[in-house]
Amino acid sequence: METLQNSRKQPTQAPVFIVGMWRSGTSLFYALLNQHPKIKLMYEDELPLLWPLFVGGSARPDWQARWEFWNRALSRHRIEVGGLPAQVSSLRQACEAAWMRYAPDAEVRGGKSPSYFDCLPRIAEEFPDAKFLVLWRDPADVCRSVVKARSDSFFGKRGMLLRALLGCRDLKRGYDKLASRGIQVYPVQYEDLVANPAAVMQGVCCFLEIEFDRQMTSLSGADRSAIYPSSHHDMVNSEKIVAAGPKPEVLPEDVRRKVARYVAFWKQESGGSWPRFPESSPAPPAAFFFFERLVDRIAYRGLRTFDHLVALMYCYLPIGLLRSYRASKAGAASEPCAETTVEDKELATAAHK
Repeated sequence: METLQNSRKQPTQAPVFIVGMWRSGTSLFYALLNQHPKIKLMYEDELPLLWPLFVGGSARPDWQARWEFWNRALSRHRIEVGGLPAQVSSLRQACEAAWMRYAPDAEVRGGKSPSYFDCLPRIAEEFPDAKFLVLWRDPADVCRSVVKARSDSFFGKRGMLLRALLGCRDLKRGYDKLASRGIQVYPVQYEDLVANPAAVMQGVCCFLEIEFDRQMTSLSGADRSAIYPSSHHDMVNSEKIVAAGPKPEVLPEDVRRKVARYVAFWKQESGGSWPRFPESSPAPPAAFFFFERLVDRIAYRGLRTFDHLVALMYCYLPIGLLRSYRASKAGAASEPCAETTVEDKELATAAHK
């Protein structure tokens, strides 16, 4: 008779992180990966975003409850808050405890979250043996998808298009840093994934050093229980992988032109190698584009600083206060005439991404 310790196999591989910009197809990629019998990744667990909980060599005693309060990661994966050890010495130990609890028999564990797009080097420092799968998509299509998802409070926030556009470049910087340090990182192109999932998944399995399983090319029977119920997840909740065809343009003209300027600049900067899509290269932007980039970067850094401060508050403010605040915002949102600031909405919805 096997002991509990033997039945819970230790990982035969390093942890795997799935990262891409928001609305780049990471949920679809996650669902396909988890079709493999040896892979079981968590969906937007995002504990690495709450790294201040583990500063100083020991975790805050209520780190499990704060993590659950952040985005319901534990309940979405059917893990009890009390099922994880209160005393852990590091972020890595906490993550490994959760991965083991969620997938005791899997050989490949880890998680996916687009919110890691600008912190790849920091995650790699905590997990130097990790493998990273980075998903790329045409920046214009990323922005289009953000616009279409604006009915969701997270994507309806002020500044989301700027975050998504400039975030693509931050993701590329992080990818390049990992590659230069010898960290195992593998690129996947969304357009290739939906056009030929078998070829893409064969390459991914080779990178992960596991055999290819044909089930990874289909969404039929995929476990989507940990994915948030939302209309912008319609594709991953379907049974077929369908490449997007021509659709009405949803980006305002000024946004389309801005995206085109950035794409042209990035292609020029990379010698035409990135981004891969769009395949055609727009005309190089005029000299004044330097000032546009400067202003955009300042605004972007301000937005991301606010995002990081929200996470910091979830780590350190009294959890009772956070609960009261969220409850008051939820009540205000239910009143037709209630007014809330953008900052209030961001704080109230940060844990519901």
